[in-house]
Amino acid sequence: MNTGKDTVGMIGVGLMGHGIASNIVKHGYPLVLLDHPGNQPVDGLLAAGAAKVASPAQVARQSNVVILCVTGTPQIEDVLFSPDGLLQGLRPGTIVIDCSTAIPSSTVRIAQAVNEAGGLFLDAPMTRTPKEAAEGRLNLLVGGDRALFDRCLPLLRCYAENISYVGPTGSGHRMKLIHNYVSLGCAAVIAEAAACAQRAGIEAPVLVDILAKGGGGGVALERLRPFIESGDDSGLRFSLSNAHKDLGYYTTMAGEAGAAHGAADAIEQLFKQGAQNTPPQTTLPHLVALLAEDKP
Repeated sequence: MNTGKDTVGMIGVGLMGHGIASNIVKHGYPLVLLDHPGNQPVDGLLAAGAAKVASPAQVARQSNVVILCVTGTPQIEDVLFSPDGLLQGLRPGTIVIDCSTAIPSSTVRIAQAVNEAGGLFLDAPMTRTPKEAAEGRLNLLVGGDRALFDRCLPLLRCYAENISYVGPTGSGHRMKLIHNYVSLGCAAVIAEAAACAQRAGIEAPVLVDILAKGGGGGVALERLRPFIESGDDSGLRFSLSNAHKDLGYYTTMAGEAGAAHGAADAIEQLFKQGAQNTPPQTTLPHLVALLAEDKP
């Protein structure tokens, strides 16, 4: 059926990408998915009319807009530059929107490669969680050509509530890393404080109540509160391995910019310790328990 809307390709239908894909379908856009073992179950998307293909090049051949939502820079570069990668199938005028978290210097190189292949590029990383992704209420931080940003707004509004134009290509990814440093850094400070409180004999409800009424109140505390009080990690479904990756990207960016990053280095090491000493995909709230178990 011809809806008159661009066909959208999705590469990366994980916890965040699945919510994006669901909202794109809900708004009547034809959807083409890359078949990948890291995807969340896609039966509902296929039942709603989405198609499934075997390679990034095939996604590109069938799409007017391709959205990338993968783990990080190595995966993005593989999707673009592998022998059956996106660039091999990219048609002139196709728009590539990268919603992943990436090292900005790589983003600039990727945008140049997309442009040289005749395509157009926006970096549009997200904040918020899989819950908001499913609800179509993500925050997007967008870098690239302003006219292209304006052109893509109707599609972006399908899955985002707050959409900020940050500046030229790479600006979205730079702002995302700054945001995640602050957000994850606050969570790390609270996790370490909660572990200290536990070892010092402070009751969890007392700790949370006093922090919430004072300088510790805010989003990070509210996301960690369920785990601190009852061991429920559902408030922050973000893995320690991804937290370590994002802080590493931030320190790389800060180093390239000649900016101070001493505090970020320490937080990166904390997440590295957590990721190395827990099973894969362990969520960030478990850092509280891990640190409480460590000997001083």
